[in-house]
Amino acid sequence: MTMQRVRSLYWVISDQWRRWCYSLREGFLSFGFLFEEEEFRVGVWRSGVKWLGVLLAEFLVANVSEGDISDIDWTSDEESETNLEAVASANPTCTETIVGNEEASSSNAARSKMIGHFVGMGFAEKLVLKAIDENGEGNPDLILSCILTFSTLEESPPQQLSTNSDPCSSGYNENFLNDLSDMDSWSEDELEVCLKGNDAYKSEKHKMLLSLAESGSLSEKEEKLLTLANMGYALEDVEIALERWPETPVDDLLEFIRVAQMAREEDCYLPEDDLKPKHILSGSSKSKKRKHFEMKKNVIEESIRLPNPMIGFGVPSMQPPERVHRSLPQEAKGPPYFYYENVALTPKGVWDTISRFLYDIEPEFVDSKFFSACARKRGYIHNLPIENRFPLVPLPPLTIQQAFPLSKRWWPSWDPRDKLNCIQTAIASAKLTERIRTVLERSDGDPPEAIQRYIMEQCRKWNLVWVGRNKVAPLEPDEVEMLLGFPKNHTRGGGISRTDRYKSLGNSFQVDTVAYHLSVLKDIFPHGINVLSLFSGIGGAEVALHRLGIKLKNVVSIEKSKANRDIVRSWWEQTNQTGTLIDFDDVTLFDSARVEQLTSTIGGFDLVVGGSPCNNLAGSNRVSRDGLEGKESSLFYDYFRILDLVKIYRQ
Repeated sequence: MTMQRVRSLYWVISDQWRRWCYSLREGFLSFGFLFEEEEFRVGVWRSGVKWLGVLLAEFLVANVSEGDISDIDWTSDEESETNLEAVASANPTCTETIVGNEEASSSNAARSKMIGHFVGMGFAEKLVLKAIDENGEGNPDLILSCILTFSTLEESPPQQLSTNSDPCSSGYNENFLNDLSDMDSWSEDELEVCLKGNDAYKSEKHKMLLSLAESGSLSEKEEKLLTLANMGYALEDVEIALERWPETPVDDLLEFIRVAQMAREEDCYLPEDDLKPKHILSGSSKSKKRKHFEMKKNVIEESIRLPNPMIGFGVPSMQPPERVHRSLPQEAKGPPYFYYENVALTPKGVWDTISRFLYDIEPEFVDSKFFSACARKRGYIHNLPIENRFPLVPLPPLTIQQAFPLSKRWWPSWDPRDKLNCIQTAIASAKLTERIRTVLERSDGDPPEAIQRYIMEQCRKWNLVWVGRNKVAPLEPDEVEMLLGFPKNHTRGGGISRTDRYKSLGNSFQVDTVAYHLSVLKDIFPHGINVLSLFSGIGGAEVALHRLGIKLKNVVSIEKSKANRDIVRSWWEQTNQTGTLIDFDDVTLFDSARVEQLTSTIGGFDLVVGGSPCNNLAGSNRVSRDGLEGKESSLFYDYFRILDLVKIYRQ
């Protein structure tokens, strides 16, 4: 297509659009709407030109050389008038420059014409001027590309938050929520600062510490602050840790800060009622900070009890340095066996309370990164034997590169991840991934450290993987299923949307981890097992038992979400189970009469398994982190109540 034909096409379509605008105005007038003719014509005309201009601009950038494009006169006499009016109304100074000064130089006239052209296409004059200042006036396609880049960077991608408010569904929901809600909203100015270098990015307090260091007047506390700030840790986190442990060496402070960060990022869904603006807390800003600090303090006090590494009583690749011997109280011994799960990082005293209700059994804290390519820090209390465990085979991939070998080609050297973070109930938006691509393409070679830090924050937050040059993407539902140990298309069987599939998967067990713990039941129940599954979700425990080769004779599943119940029912049918599946929707209504009836029908339960909601337990909840007294997490007491009934009627 020649340039003359492109220009002709532009004006043919433009003329048709102009005629349609007049017809549209007449239609509005016939219904009694009043518009100034010029106001209506310009408004509707400019919206159409923006659409048309962008399409033609994309074609030109892809197909036309710089020399050809610079020779085109895009502006008719009529459009020049309209564009000049638009520029003048937006900027009086520009009016004087463009139309008020008849003796302006030819270069000013060309600049004015170019500004009018791009403003007429619908772009903001501020972006047009900035692009022209940076690239000069001789290369329109480069200017257009720059304007589109600035427009992309101005748009902040919205988060996609889960809207599932089921208190009984699946034990927990995975989400980063408020603490990370503004991590993907860097402004254009902030990105420009990052591109200029790390010194510009440093906070004023960080710069002050650097100045003090040069003069040799740093105190011991300030030296620790500067050391950790230079390592990339937020000064706020460092100050909180130093306030609590002023005499602690830097290496130990690092561990405490990491624990606090894990607590903030511990992934659990908050119900709609809890997603309130942060200003709902009454009182002064000081009291708010004090409450926030006390909350962090409680998280750290509880977290330092967690083992490191988090391998519980042992994982296939690693055993504790000393052989674990545990003796259970008589009333806790099975059958029936029980298996309870919840998030590892909880408010102070929660696991002590859970342990006290569950026969004072010590929790087993395990991170699923030892069983898969994604982390999932969980605590388990159970009365299962801990000897002679075995993993599922074939062994799952344990690193990102093993799970997604094609990504290795595109993986940048400055992305050190070999594990994904905990699977969530939502994914990153397409705007965010496009924004990352745009930012990377503006850098020659490796991007500046500040840009790398920004991108790594987003990659860790949303579990993004590299799928092309400068291109990241969120995980697909079937990829999440693989990481969590479910069969391919497991969640598709419920006939639910792609969004709901992510929600259901984010609330599930990691099957390989759970199967390792439950593997001891294969020899105990060689002819099959009766299971009571509380807060069943998408059937992680049932899938684990099936993959272990343990026959499911009878499964009673209690799950609030109908979509999740449909998924479990579909899986049951697709795997040709020969046993019986019975489902209910509310644990609070599962009373002694129901337990007695089912016990007499199936002969008693051999295993009670489940994980109650973590909504009020996880570190991301800054509004109603009320522990086991919270509205949703108090359902733990129903787990204990039902377990007690099962034991009574079995006896």
